[in-house]
Amino acid sequence: MKKILNSADSFVQDTMEGIRAAYGDRVDFLNDDFRVLVSKYPRKAGKVGIVTAGGSGHLPLFLGYVGSGMIDGCAVGEVFASPSSEKMADMIRACDDGAGVLCLYGNYNGDIFNFRMACEDVEFDDIETRQLLGRDDVASSPAERADKRRGVAGIVYAYKIAGAAADELRSLDEVVTVTEKALANIRTMGVALSPCIVPKVGEPTFTIADDEIEIGMGIHGEAGISVEKMLTADQIAERILDTIEADMPLTAGDEVSVMINGLGSTPLEEQFIVYRGVSDRLKAKGVSIVMPHIGEFATSMEMAGLSITVFKLDDELKKLLLAPASTPFYTNTNK
Repeated sequence: MKKILNSADSFVQDTMEGIRAAYGDRVDFLNDDFRVLVSKYPRKAGKVGIVTAGGSGHLPLFLGYVGSGMIDGCAVGEVFASPSSEKMADMIRACDDGAGVLCLYGNYNGDIFNFRMACEDVEFDDIETRQLLGRDDVASSPAERADKRRGVAGIVYAYKIAGAAADELRSLDEVVTVTEKALANIRTMGVALSPCIVPKVGEPTFTIADDEIEIGMGIHGEAGISVEKMLTADQIAERILDTIEADMPLTAGDEVSVMINGLGSTPLEEQFIVYRGVSDRLKAKGVSIVMPHIGEFATSMEMAGLSITVFKLDDELKKLLLAPASTPFYTNTNK
């Protein structure tokens, strides 16, 4: 293992302290606890709180979206591991302004178990909560078992919609309803070219030959659909869009937002080449792209590869997507 760090044991704390050192005017630890990051942006009175949680190793997911117009707090676990229910409960309490809190997170067993306990805990404080799960990875389960799908990069769009709806001072039920609509219209699929190394493990999460690509790989190294010989950028775009469109058909006149998400070691140049292929195909079908996202939004340490997310819009979702937002890792001024 060759990584720039102080020690494997202090990796998460050192990372979090670096983030606070850089962006302490915008975000901070809750009660000086590096496991819980909360927004320092002003919050409107009566706003629904939006919170999330997850393992480290995915920057800027999950904590990178704490700020204005997105989420209010994030609990952080070890690399690829869920934070505790106690940290989640502390976060929920800190982000409640009396209108309730939406817990929006990925479909992973540890997060589900701990969030359920946290929500039960804060009920004793008369805090109303709702839970919604990102399940956008079409490679992880077929449509008939969509409830088993993993939550991956597409949850960033859900943060954006939930945060914008909350900023409009919609009720908890209204925020949940529009976020559910967003989640139902988000699909993602990824490919991996190389593994990553979890610092405390010190070995690659999987192996793959130099001339191979894994189709449908998960962001923790979960097995994909197949391992094949390397594909071109246009072939990758076509393969992923074929799978996404089989699950969520697109027709002329539709509007979508597209996210090309680098997994940690894929240059922006390569991401833009893939976006070119996606854009050409969708435009040929008469599908318009609104506010494309190209960059690193949900990584897997230093894994090479990328994912493609398609977010199908209607007028309400488009308006919320375009609403201003500002976090240390995500800015939309809508200009």
